[in-house]
Amino acid sequence: MLTGLLHAHSGLRYLVLVVGVLALAWAVIGHIRGVPYDRTMRGLASAFAGLLHFQVLLGFILIVTGRFYPALIGHIFLMLGAAAAAQVPLSVFRRRPPEKRTYLPHVISILAALGLVWAGVAAIGRGILESQVF
Repeated sequence: MLTGLLHAHSGLRYLVLVVGVLALAWAVIGHIRGVPYDRTMRGLASAFAGLLHFQVLLGFILIVTGRFYPALIGHIFLMLGAAAAAQVPLSVFRRRPPEKRTYLPHVISILAALGLVWAGVAAIGRGILESQVF
């Protein structure tokens, strides 16, 4: 079971990256065109944050079940930072009136989250698209 969890955690990163890039592209295009904030942006940003949170949950389960080694400390903190960065605009916009919502905070937070994901994967000595047999 642990091997399956590890493969799920490792494989889910591709979905996280695809959704992150889609959300980033939507946010950049929306910002450049100056169109009103829409539900698609909210949905893509929510999917990206939700997938990152699910990754954190899978990682936490792996750590609790004994898959911990010291090099993971940097990975853990960077990934927690990525999940937080992706969540910030969603939480802030929940309290902001619709006419005051813009795309730029999503551009910044998604770029930050993707950068932290890249650094977190690099912290354990792997490339962002690299696969390894465990």
